[in-house]
Amino acid sequence: MNPPMEGRDIRVTIVASEYNKRYTDALLGNCREELARLAPNARVDVRRVPGAFEVPVMVNRALAMAEHCRPHVVIALGVILRGSTAHADLIGEAITRELLHAACKSLVPVIHEVLLLQDEQQAEERCLGDSLNRGREAARAAVAMFQATQMN
Repeated sequence: MNPPMEGRDIRVTIVASEYNKRYTDALLGNCREELARLAPNARVDVRRVPGAFEVPVMVNRALAMAEHCRPHVVIALGVILRGSTAHADLIGEAITRELLHAACKSLVPVIHEVLLLQDEQQAEERCLGDSLNRGREAARAAVAMFQATQMN
């Protein structure tokens, strides 16, 4: 577990989907709690979008901001539940590709926690549960990547 960062200002943008709101709200809440614990001086900007497919657009908008207000790290949150067609897999692949491209192009870490899950049981375990909570893990990864990118 990461120790809290003292005296370090970090700008974090969280882009969270509204779709599957019960789960995405839990991801967002857990992520914010963990960020407050690990980086108490963090400036956190939350942007909500209708669905997971819209997450990369808002991530790219955040990364296109002027240098003095651009986030040091972006966290992407969402929940996609598989159905009986390939739609969820196609959306998941497209999001993954676009988030990776955004991070590599901007050299700003993008933490990818847009979850592609089999069913609601997996969503409960990863969004509402304690042992596999991806919201807290996203915050930890964001702080770790901030620290790694600040090293000379």
